[in-house]
Amino acid sequence: MDTLQNMRVFARVVEAGSFTAAAESLNSTTGAMSRAVSDLEARLRTRLLNRSTRRLALTPAGERYLQRCHQILAEIESAEEDASGAHEHPSGMLRIFSFASLGRHYVLPAIAKYRAQYPEVMVELTMAQRSPDLFGGGSDVAVIAAASLSDSEMVSHLLGSTYSLLCASPEYVRSHGAPTRPVDLMLHQCLTLDTPAFPARAWLLEGPDGSEMLEVSGPLQVNIAEALIGAIQEGMGIGALPLYAAVEGLCDGTLARVLPSYRLQKLNIYALYPSRKFIDAKTRTWVDFLRVHIPEVIARDKALVAGSPEAKGPR
Repeated sequence: MDTLQNMRVFARVVEAGSFTAAAESLNSTTGAMSRAVSDLEARLRTRLLNRSTRRLALTPAGERYLQRCHQILAEIESAEEDASGAHEHPSGMLRIFSFASLGRHYVLPAIAKYRAQYPEVMVELTMAQRSPDLFGGGSDVAVIAAASLSDSEMVSHLLGSTYSLLCASPEYVRSHGAPTRPVDLMLHQCLTLDTPAFPARAWLLEGPDGSEMLEVSGPLQVNIAEALIGAIQEGMGIGALPLYAAVEGLCDGTLARVLPSYRLQKLNIYALYPSRKFIDAKTRTWVDFLRVHIPEVIARDKALVAGSPEAKGPR
């Protein structure tokens, strides 16, 4: 393998976390991956990775070299796309990162509709509850929910705003009653969702009398909205769910909204991508598509919740 290909292998091994996973993603063998990194180390006369039977770890030299590899590979990719017309015609692999629940409810349906327009674009979607490392080269575009964005070198587009709401199961409400004021939540089992968007146990409720902050506690904390939905439906307590995660259960009656005149933390949905001299057509058209699609689905979900009897609170 030549040096450039060895750099690609090295970056993929680090991204994948093992030689085996990198080999699978590149349709190669573990031995070939190991030899490529060893050849690179021999050429550089320095160790890039510390290897053990269980894990790989970058050396300080490896960390510095990986940053340069990403820069070089990104420039080469951009040059190839520019020469091949990729900046004009959407095609090739589009790597998208999304928070898990947001990806399940908004991003996956958007991908299906986007590919109906641009069938030559293949998509690699990564969903996780962590901040994306776009400069690490693992993704082209991230779709995240956050109260706000810190200053960064990334290009950001605000796609729309949504919120969270409090839900319980109908059985829980029948057994334990429903809170009528925010302070009543202190008498209930509160189930919490720990996400990058806002603190799990700090609930900022916004209602007719303004804003009220509560520090809640309860028997369960999870990090994915779908797990919280399951716990709520099992009657374990009251939880704060993002609108996009709650709407289906509110419409089919498996969830009931409590304190329906209150909303929780506002969430903005953003598309993020690294600032680059050239933005290829697949990235540009995907972001443009999201800027139309996401406001439409947010408006749809708000209308569905407004029209759902369960969303109006226990009767």
